[in-house]
Amino acid sequence: MKIAVIGATGMVGQVILKVLAERNFPLTELIPVASERSVGKEIEFKGEKYKLMNLQSALDLQPDIALFSAGGETSKAWAPKFAEAGTTVIDNSSAWRMDPNKKLIVPEINAHSLTKEDKIIANPNCSTIQLVMALKPLHDKFKIKRVIVSTYQSITGTGVKAVQQLEREYQGETGEMAYPYPIHRNAIPHCDVFLENDYTKEEMKLTDETKKILADDTVLVSATAVRIPVVGGHSESVNIEFEKDFEITAIKKALKDFPGITLQDYPSVNTYPMPIYAEGKNDVFVGRIRKDHSHPKALQLWIVADNLRKGAATNAVQIAEYLIEQKF
Repeated sequence: MKIAVIGATGMVGQVILKVLAERNFPLTELIPVASERSVGKEIEFKGEKYKLMNLQSALDLQPDIALFSAGGETSKAWAPKFAEAGTTVIDNSSAWRMDPNKKLIVPEINAHSLTKEDKIIANPNCSTIQLVMALKPLHDKFKIKRVIVSTYQSITGTGVKAVQQLEREYQGETGEMAYPYPIHRNAIPHCDVFLENDYTKEEMKLTDETKKILADDTVLVSATAVRIPVVGGHSESVNIEFEKDFEITAIKKALKDFPGITLQDYPSVNTYPMPIYAEGKNDVFVGRIRKDHSHPKALQLWIVADNLRKGAATNAVQIAEYLIEQKF
């Protein structure tokens, strides 16, 4: 089992390597790929040194699975080449997510839709993954009509430049800006670029990807995405309107029984999901679960997950594990 990690030195790539090691992924050969300027340098994986190589060298080795996390342009250019060579590509960029011929997969929800013919598989957006993990069991039982979500997103979702910007601002220093404004002591309601409808691309990803993953275009989603000076994960305030009546006990049971979700919902002892709890963990944490007092069939909850883990690396590795389990 030869596994290529494309973008092995990036933030998500590094977490992919960590998750592969933690989960004892059954690989026999690791093929780490980075940009041309990093080729020849070494990385460590499970106590062994591996030399970074370029994309063509990785392609020549014909890996069984390639985990891409090197941006949309790289994925568009190279994923089809790997697929044509027989490699199954699991892509973490936005390049293929809304392609009608590509599956958009969260394993706990729709891995069963995968077949041997799916050679390019899209990994959803980080904020979408944690949202749909909570929506899926509730949609199955109570039929969701409408979702209003506001996100509070970690700077790690932007990348290492954003982390460096925040660290410099903590120290009172200036330098390269990942954002148009300071992020220290600030909240920026601007994730990705603005579109013609005045939503950002990140906000529309939450709308469009949620419908595709749930396989239900009737679910209405409106999002506001905000960047905050946090490292450990993304948080989401979510209001859900259902078609059916519900009881909070049934909501909590549906969430608790769903794989990959951990309930943290004990307000009497100040227990609720926060990035400092989620960081470094693979689960999606749900709390502050309560009926919307302004609407008889609406629910309010709070969702937190490590965006580099379940929001990216862990989800991709889980897809790869499913492929191996199904002997694809």
